[in-house]
This record gives sequence, structure tokens and C-alpha cells, in this order.
Amino acid sequence: MLKKINNQSGQALLIILLTMAVVLVVVLSILSRSVTDVAVSSQDEDSLRAFSAAEAGVEKALIIGSNIDSAEIGNATYSVNIAAAAEGQKEFNYPIQPFSGESVTAWFVAHDENDNLSCTVEGKPCFVGNSIKVCWGRSDSETIPALELVVFYADTPGDYSTIQVARAAIDPNSSRTPVNFFGAPDEGVCTILGKTYPYQKTISFADLGISSGVYNTVNGLQYMSVRSLYNTSESNPIGVSVDFAGNGLLPSQGKSIDALGSSGNANRRIDVFNTYLEAVDIFEFGIYTSGTINK
Repeated sequence: MLKKINNQSGQALLIILLTMAVVLVVVLSILSRSVTDVAVSSQDEDSLRAFSAAEAGVEKALIIGSNIDSAEIGNATYSVNIAAAAEGQKEFNYPIQPFSGESVTAWFVAHDENDNLSCTVEGKPCFVGNSIKVCWGRSDSETIPALELVVFYADTPGDYSTIQVARAAIDPNSSRTPVNFFGAPDEGVCTILGKTYPYQKTISFADLGISSGVYNTVNGLQYMSVRSLYNTSESNPIGVSVDFAGNGLLPSQGKSIDALGSSGNANRRIDVFNTYLEAVDIFEFGIYTSGTINK
């Protein structure tokens, strides 16, 4: 009688080993994903702490008005550097890019450490000069912004009761000028500190009716409001230059605040441009005057 030989005696062990290998791979995959998730969560938490620390640094610097080398807050640290934007220079590109109806300010008068107007602080001279160039717009944009320029000046330099305003309006879009009666820009493009603008206009203070006794005297010119118009859907980059013969240097145009927050291996940086206080827009109109209103 023939006997049937069974050769399957080792297959159970092989199946068990294969099953254990699959289970081990799955477990290791889950562990790896868990470790990765924990690491990502920890990194995200450090990033949030670092960003919050940088924000806290900005707020603290605005309060004390000076640099902060290093400070701790919770499990994070921050440092802050404050610089006077464009102080002692002849050109400036504004980090703020206004939409239609919004404005930036070109300051001619300096500020002291308490942000008060002052032309007597050593190393912080006020601007004197006969003209300023304004550049604006984007070369790759279909939007063509116009500008309204409003110059505030003291008819008697240093006497704020004699403040006057002078205006100019510039529109590169010739199809609008028959309606708005704005002036035309100068020809050619403009480059300020490496940034190129498609439109430019050089403004002579004498042409605005401001006397030489004002713009050539310290604390005569105060500031110029540069308002963007017609660009409702796209912001308008703006730069100014006073690089002309006989002109002085610009005072500070605002405070450039650079804050760095750190937590663990995460670093986050916040850059803030803090402008100086100025008169609200409604005071640009003649109905508000220190003297008698004549019709």
C-alpha cells in the first residue's frame, strides 16, 4: 500500500513570518507618521511662538521708542531694530503702496525723539530746497493711477498759525484730462534706488506759488501728501527724490521697525513701517482756517 507524503509542514511558519513582517511594516509606518506629525506640530508651535514674539517686540519697541537687543517672552525671545527711514538721504521708495483715495507723506520737517515736529535737534535737519520729483505706477499694469499732491507749508517759517496748502494734480491718462483738468507727467521713466517707475513729475515749489523765503528757509516746508487716484483694484507704488542742485537732505520719513522672534529652531521676522502723525485729510480744504473765511 502506497503512503502519501505531506510536504506542507513548513508553510504555517512561513505564513506567520510573512504576516508578522506585514504587521511590523504597518506599525513602523504608523510610528513614523506619528513621529513626523509630532515634529511638524512642534515646529508649527515654535513658529507661532516665534511670530507672536516678533509681534510683541514690535509693540514694545513702539512704546519705548528704541532698539531691543534681546528679550524673553514665555518660551521665546525677540530682538528689534528701529531705523529712521530715508533720514539724511535724497531718495525714498515708500513701503506702503496706496489704493485710490489713499495717500503717503513726504516729510520736509524733522521729528524729535518724541515724534514732535522739530528743526533744532542735532543731526536731524529739516529739508530746504526748490523742487521734488515724484515717481509712481507699475510698468506691467493696465491700471494708470493719477496723483494729487498737497504741499503744507508755513507762510512764516516756524509759525504754524500761517500754515497754507498748495496743490498739483497729475494724470498720465490723457483720455481723462479733458474731464479732470489734471496736468501731464514728465516724459520718460524714473528710477529711484534701483526701482523703476513708468511715470514721473518734477514739482517746482515756486510754480505752486510758494515763495523762496519759505522753501529756502528751515521749517518753512512741512510735508507733502501724495494721494493716489483711479487705481481701485491695484495698489500704486510711489517714490520721491530731492536729488537736485541746491536741495538739502530728507528728514526721517517714518520709523522702519525690524523685529525677529525665535523659539526652538524657528525664526520669524516682521517688518513694520510706522508713519508720523499728520493732519487728517479734511484739513487740506480751505474751509478750515485760522483766519477769516472770505468768499
